[in-house]
Amino acid sequence: MSLTTMLQLLVSSMLIYATPLILTSLGGTFSERGGVVNVGLEGIMVMGAFSSIVFNLTFASQLGKATPWIACLVGGAIGILFSLIHALASVSLRANQIISGTVINLMAPALSVFLTKILYKKGQTDNINQSFGYFDFPVLSKIPVIGPIFFQKTSLVGYVAVLISFIAWFILFKTRFGLRLRSVGENPQAADTLGINVYKMRYAGVMISGFLGGLGGAVFAQSISVNFSGTTIAGQGFIAMAAMIFGKWNPIGAMLASLFFGLSQSLSVIGGQLPLFSNIPIVYLQIAPYVLTIVVLALFLGRSTGPKANGINYIKSK
Repeated sequence: MSLTTMLQLLVSSMLIYATPLILTSLGGTFSERGGVVNVGLEGIMVMGAFSSIVFNLTFASQLGKATPWIACLVGGAIGILFSLIHALASVSLRANQIISGTVINLMAPALSVFLTKILYKKGQTDNINQSFGYFDFPVLSKIPVIGPIFFQKTSLVGYVAVLISFIAWFILFKTRFGLRLRSVGENPQAADTLGINVYKMRYAGVMISGFLGGLGGAVFAQSISVNFSGTTIAGQGFIAMAAMIFGKWNPIGAMLASLFFGLSQSLSVIGGQLPLFSNIPIVYLQIAPYVLTIVVLALFLGRSTGPKANGINYIKSK
């Protein structure tokens, strides 16, 4: 295997596995920048994956190649609905945010498997025919060396996720909405005295996280698993949260951290094809993403300082 072919395989696989993490970690960033910890990203990803696969199987014959893209929007919409449960409990009712998110994580797999058995009479759905395949960028794919590595047989949705990361950074740090969202995550009392509706901004942050989390689940289901079962989303939401922390609650940092975790996940799949990893037992490559998640959290959780009011319920009377 030539070096160019090896790098092409590595980059393409990394993008495929990193894309769901990028989108979901961005969602977590918006939520926590507003002061709400969204542990329920795992459950939101589950529902996004389930709803997108059901939509894909139902409408693929009518929508053709546009099906996975529209199914992602459906997954994002379902993610918003489930995030509203978390927002209602943690923002309006001032429930413990960790417990509220955990409830979503417990409820989503059970509900999705129950609905799967009702709809398909078995524990998993059929495989979809319309999925996110490989994409060749016109013109760019013809560039010597760089073209084959980055722009041939690659993931288009992966580059879209990278673009969304830069848009998210601009929204958070260069717009009035982003300034207000960050202010309620740092000092909600001060923001309230300036006329900013703390509850409204926190709802917005959680809903954005729900949309992006559902989008991440939909992308994972339609590019990696190509069907849905109770184990389709296995820890992806928690890895995305680790990427958010590793990236210091910055969209660009979260994106780069997600690429790192995506690379570690991809090695568990393509490692046997690469000379440097072919002699490593496959079980070590399979557990590597989760070990890295623990290591990263252990090393950076204490050093990374999130928004000051993150996880603290706001009571207007105070």
